[in-house]
Amino acid sequence: MKHKNLSLRIRIFLSMLVLVIIASVFIIILANYQYKEQAIEYHKKRLQRKERTIKEIIVNELDRTTYPVTTKDLPRIFRDQIYKIRDINRLDLNIYDLKGNLLISSFPSFSKDTTNYNLPKKVLDEVAKNPDHRFLENKDINGKKVQASYTYITDSKFKPIGILGLPYLQDNTEQNRELDEFLFRLLIANGLIILLGAMIAFWSSNYITKSLKKISDKLQKTVLGNKNSKIEIKGTSSEIETLVNAYNRMVDELEESVKKLAKSEREEAWREMAKQVAHEIKNPLTPMRLTVQSFQRKFDPKDSNSKEKLKEFSEILIDQIDTLTSIASAFSNFAKMPAQNKETLNVVEVVKNATDIFAKNYIEFQADKEEIIAKLDKTQLIRIVTNLIKNAIQAMEDQKNPKILVSVSEKNNKVIIKVSDNGKGIKTEYKDQVFEPKFTTKSSGMGLGLPMIKNIISAYKGTISFQSEAGKGTTFVVELPKD
Repeated sequence: MKHKNLSLRIRIFLSMLVLVIIASVFIIILANYQYKEQAIEYHKKRLQRKERTIKEIIVNELDRTTYPVTTKDLPRIFRDQIYKIRDINRLDLNIYDLKGNLLISSFPSFSKDTTNYNLPKKVLDEVAKNPDHRFLENKDINGKKVQASYTYITDSKFKPIGILGLPYLQDNTEQNRELDEFLFRLLIANGLIILLGAMIAFWSSNYITKSLKKISDKLQKTVLGNKNSKIEIKGTSSEIETLVNAYNRMVDELEESVKKLAKSEREEAWREMAKQVAHEIKNPLTPMRLTVQSFQRKFDPKDSNSKEKLKEFSEILIDQIDTLTSIASAFSNFAKMPAQNKETLNVVEVVKNATDIFAKNYIEFQADKEEIIAKLDKTQLIRIVTNLIKNAIQAMEDQKNPKILVSVSEKNNKVIIKVSDNGKGIKTEYKDQVFEPKFTTKSSGMGLGLPMIKNIISAYKGTISFQSEAGKGTTFVVELPKD
């Protein structure tokens, strides 16, 4: 899972848990480092103490010896004493001349083999140039860490007569055992801390995001046009309170905007409807006016054909009045949602009968089954089918080989009705306006047919769609639930 897809609660929980783990690891690393540094410092100071003690013993021995206190006599002076010094201090020691040659050692093996144990020039130079004439060297011997200190042995006049070498083996066995025990206890303690931290992180993340979750749920349920409730949260942080107040203000503003928008839409709808009604009424009124004016000028009661002319005049007026009546009925049907009177019917039979009304030999009907049962309003179903067929017929004016296919099928508990034609099709720039009131590409008509049947289909929670290509034809597809 990508990090950006994690919820805020999980992010806070993981962040706090990672911080606890990092802190625990850092404490373990720091404790281990500190323990080792203390061990190094301990050995360093311990070597300094032993070196100081051994030098005091050497000085005392030089003060009371009967041998001349010279470099060449050092082996004789400490021939027996060197082992006592080693046993007392539990530390071996070597005595070199000023050129780095080994004179005497507490290591018995040194006198029995031919290995060169003399000091290198680097050690001699370091001892000579340091202000305190002391040099500390760290080295590994057979995988063991060894510290070796080198310092001058002086006579009573502080004249160097030799070099004291103290090889000190750093035995960390006991310290490592203590360190292992300490780290084990520390790991247990850190494990408990991490577990406690995870619990606190989980609780904290839930507590922090609880208010945000409530706000998120409210935002998801916020719908334009619905009555949206405000958020009421107590005891939250100032940031959350600011967010809640902003949301509540938005709800108030949204409700006010919806009212203004609804009012504006109603006013606009009435204006458009008034324009359309006026336009449609003017169409029949103009020929009626012209007919009346012509009748006034030309009618002669003494004319032998006066009765026929009067009859012709009356028929023209009646036709125009019928046109006005149909206009009024069309607007009335569009303005109100048709009442549904659902009944169990055979959709195949109803659609076929509606198709047969037109009695056109180029209209073909197909059905997957002889019977598809659904609960629909028969009148409204017929209105849907006849309207689509009328549009298809009108779309094929001047078509040499007209063809209309009406088909009925069922799929996923839905009735599928298709009406296809090979007419002139719908241009791309008009496709978004097909279901808008008063839109029409015909020379006559009010453009209310498709919007009206769309209202009927929407009332059934169905859908209507179409596919069209200019010059090749159009297919309308209606999907209606069977129940």
